[in-house]
Amino acid sequence: FFFQTMELVKHSGSCHCGAVRFEVWSSPDLHVFHCCSICTKKQNHHFIVPKDNFKLLQGKENLTTYTFNTRAAKHTFCKTCGVQSFYTPRSNPDGYVAPHCLDPGSVRSVTVERFCGEKWEESMEAHKTIRDM
Repeated sequence: FFFQTMELVKHSGSCHCGAVRFEVWSSPDLHVFHCCSICTKKQNHHFIVPKDNFKLLQGKENLTTYTFNTRAAKHTFCKTCGVQSFYTPRSNPDGYVAPHCLDPGSVRSVTVERFCGEKWEESMEAHKTIRDM
């Protein structure tokens, strides 16, 4: 049998004020999605990691959550500085997203792919990459 192994590295990150800190195990080569809808207004890109590869280190009490529309996505952000350093996406409810708040030094490259969140259902049906993450 042939098994493809992905190199995983530990990325650390935080919100702006540092009250919320996390770590995530992922490839050093990030596959990032540029979406529209709320993410455009926040200038947020996302990469998806499985829940088991994400660990909140501190700040649980400093988090609050915003939801809208289907309420499937959980937009989690710091109560102090307002930064969303990770969230649970509708496309992958068992995954977390956190590229813009990673500390420098662990990311080798970033590939950006477009995903149309304004036409979410159509995009999910057509988009093989995000469904397989």
